[in-house]
Amino acid sequence: MRRKRTLLLYALLSAFALSAWSQDAADSEAVRPSGVSGPIRKAKAVTARDTDTDDADAESKSARKTKSSKSSHASSHRKRAKAKQDTQDTIPAPTEFTPEGIPKTTAASVIVVDANSGKILYEKNADQTRPAASTQKLLTALIVAESGFLDRPVTVQPTDTMADPVKLNIKAGDTYQRIDLLRALLVKSPNDVARCLARDNAGSIEAFAEVMNRRAQQLGAVHSHFVNPNGLPVPGQYSSARDLSLIARAAYANQTIRSIVCLPQLVFRYANGRTRELENTNKLLRRVPYCNGMKTGYTDAAGKCLIASGTRPGRDVIVVVLGDSSSRVWRDASALLSWGLLM
Repeated sequence: MRRKRTLLLYALLSAFALSAWSQDAADSEAVRPSGVSGPIRKAKAVTARDTDTDDADAESKSARKTKSSKSSHASSHRKRAKAKQDTQDTIPAPTEFTPEGIPKTTAASVIVVDANSGKILYEKNADQTRPAASTQKLLTALIVAESGFLDRPVTVQPTDTMADPVKLNIKAGDTYQRIDLLRALLVKSPNDVARCLARDNAGSIEAFAEVMNRRAQQLGAVHSHFVNPNGLPVPGQYSSARDLSLIARAAYANQTIRSIVCLPQLVFRYANGRTRELENTNKLLRRVPYCNGMKTGYTDAAGKCLIASGTRPGRDVIVVVLGDSSSRVWRDASALLSWGLLM
């Protein structure tokens, strides 16, 4: 009887989530850097092609200069393919359940924890060491946030910009407030911003990695080792779903980070005055009303990774999904989040 009630509650919550699936993120006010005023353009729709990549700046102008007939044909083909992908990406497939009523997932490692008590609600290969990709930027952000003085200026150095492929394209010599860089880091996940904040905090990337490992040990994440602040592949860098859940709980308890990871979008102002709207790489913020943030990640070695948090009255839950596929990561994470909130 208890299982039936749980499944019924899960079905109701899922139905509620689906009713809000296509809700536009523009209904939430974007955060602006200091001094930026005026209207904000509406955020573009998110598709399955959106990951941690920075698509607009990667396009080459010369690549778009082709014969008009071929260009029109290619453009039409891309639009049809995009429309098809949008449809596939916004209609979730049914979730399968174990006999115990737990959502089945295709991820390599999974853990679901109570964000307040730390109680483990479900785990699968939670101690398997794996690349964490950009999810480890939560630890980078936590260290920066805990260090304080977020209104202090940071001047970009040439070494900060050496962080392909995903960049915000901040320029050496430009100056920003730490808080604006921290927001960009957690919303759009640029690797150059991660390097800039790390170098500003500890003096060098190597010194910041030592700080990361020391803070991870303090949190009980003893089966992790970090070499850089952004999660780009490098030998000897790894974590686990359990360790990342410990880091995520500390980040969730930090009010500065908590206020940022929930943002569907924000406006970033470059040092030259140009502004750009950044959409959060976490699609669940626009898909399920009970999701309130955390961090995405992807590399070829790590697969699709997601740390997602959710809340309802009396319950806060964090889900860590590592090594999943593009077609399943959002469904797996949202199903586990719904299930965890109803436990």
